Amino acid sequence: MTSLRQNGGPCPPYIMTAVATESHRPFNPDRWIIAGGMAVLTGVSWAYLFWDAHRMSLEDCCVPMTGAWGLGDLFMLSVMWTIMMIAMMVPTAAPMVMMFARIQQQRRQNDRPFVPTALFLLGYVLVWTAFSLAATAAQWGLHAASLMSPGMASTSAIFGGAVLLATGIFQFTPLKRSCLGHCRSPMQFLMADWREGRTGAIGMGLKHGLICTGCCWLLMIVLFVVGVMNLLWVAIITAFVLAEKVIPGGQRLAAVAGVALVGWGAWILARAIV
Repeated sequence: MTSLRQNGGPCPPYIMTAVATESHRPFNPDRWIIAGGMAVLTGVSWAYLFWDAHRMSLEDCCVPMTGAWGLGDLFMLSVMWTIMMIAMMVPTAAPMVMMFARIQQQRRQNDRPFVPTALFLLGYVLVWTAFSLAATAAQWGLHAASLMSPGMASTSAIFGGAVLLATGIFQFTPLKRSCLGHCRSPMQFLMADWREGRTGAIGMGLKHGLICTGCCWLLMIVLFVVGVMNLLWVAIITAFVLAEKVIPGGQRLAAVAGVALVGWGAWILARAIV
């Protein structure tokens, strides 16, 4: 293990030590503080989504459903997408974040340089913020083409069927398998891509976010089909992404979902064409 070399410095011994010591500590205050912070961030994000959905139900939403959108509308839409991605993806990053936190705690206990775990999470969130901007632009285009309903769902059966079909096929691609394997192996990622210092922590978070986005981006696009603010589907997709990342047999679950999405998309397209 110590023969492995990282671009930023020798981390593997600390990974192994952190995991070993953690298993013998039933209560770790630092770990609970970090987990609690992530839980609060997730909870506040979900609370905002429910509040925003309530505003939409009262037709008092900040983004008009008809007419052209201004810069203010696009800004508020990007805020909504960003908060939604935080609500959905921060819980799925918990295993990687907690592993990073264990390593930093071990380094601190051994009087070695350490950085706040929040910097790693910041890098991760920045990637999903960039994705949110892209999703905002995509929704703007769909709205301008009159392909979005007042409920923020696609009105085109062909577009919806194509998205579902593409998402299902993607579940079987090498890129999906590779990205999912990365997300399911926090220790392997940290051993292979460790970087020292604050910028290193942010860079590692950015890389993890990019790979995670590569794994899940089409699943997020499914929201254009079922409804961007359909919180039931937001919760379903969140639970699925978490399950395929953390439970035993997550790869098989991803394949099962792929079959279901292909069938669903093909059925919608067949109905639209016939």
